[in-house]
Amino acid sequence: MDELVVVKFGGSIATRSEAVSRDLAALARSGTPLVVVHGGSVDISGVRARLGLPDRRLVAPDGLSTRHTDPATLEAIMMALCGLTKPRLVQALTAAGAIAVGLTGLDAGLLRARRKHAHRSVVDGRTVVVRDNQSGRISEVNTGLLRLLVEAGMVPVVSPPAMAEDGQPVNVDADRVAAAVAVALQASCLVLLTGAAGVLADPDDPTSTLPNLTIDQQSLPDCATGGMRMKLIAASDALRDGVPRVLIADGRTEQPVRRALAGIGSTTVGIRRQAC
Repeated sequence: MDELVVVKFGGSIATRSEAVSRDLAALARSGTPLVVVHGGSVDISGVRARLGLPDRRLVAPDGLSTRHTDPATLEAIMMALCGLTKPRLVQALTAAGAIAVGLTGLDAGLLRARRKHAHRSVVDGRTVVVRDNQSGRISEVNTGLLRLLVEAGMVPVVSPPAMAEDGQPVNVDADRVAAAVAVALQASCLVLLTGAAGVLADPDDPTSTLPNLTIDQQSLPDCATGGMRMKLIAASDALRDGVPRVLIADGRTEQPVRRALAGIGSTTVGIRRQAC
């Protein structure tokens, strides 16, 4: 598929998506094939709080922090993404002139995942095994459905959950979903929009954007903290498996996707491959 671009955004950007939606709709009207992947941490936190569910995190031994998705939290994630975030994005894209179609990974088996049956997490300095976490890692993308929609001039809007081997839903990280979709569709570019001006050399200095960053497949730089760490993991996934270009860009500006594609205010991520 010629010059297809996969764009991912979530968090606070997904709650005020008009600028992003206008930009995406303009790209779609200009003939750029697009697939949008979204998360929705703000909406998830809001639903979780209204349901009285604790905000629990799993911190792996390597320091990576992820949401603890017990069965009740999985329901809250589905309610937030499918009932709040996705309809808002589809409405905003449609109002901006795109033909948007909202999908979860469950629709037509769009996203398949391998369930993670046990997770190692550090609690009070001790590594423990957590077994009730309803999450997985993407193993397959139904490219036929996405190609059908894109070739018809539509913009698929995709989010977790995915379908596990047992046919039940599991939570999957949206950044890594975007990487898997970009790889499966042989996209020309993956754009990860964030609430910062790209990757920052100093997370406490918003002006320290790195225009270019080469990461090692075996380790991430010290600047990869918080949510940026997962974005760089997703970038590594995409680059390793054939996506030629990954951009991490500020999603809070006007025309954030077109600015990123033009190399303005974004970080171009590359990967340092191991010698044979």
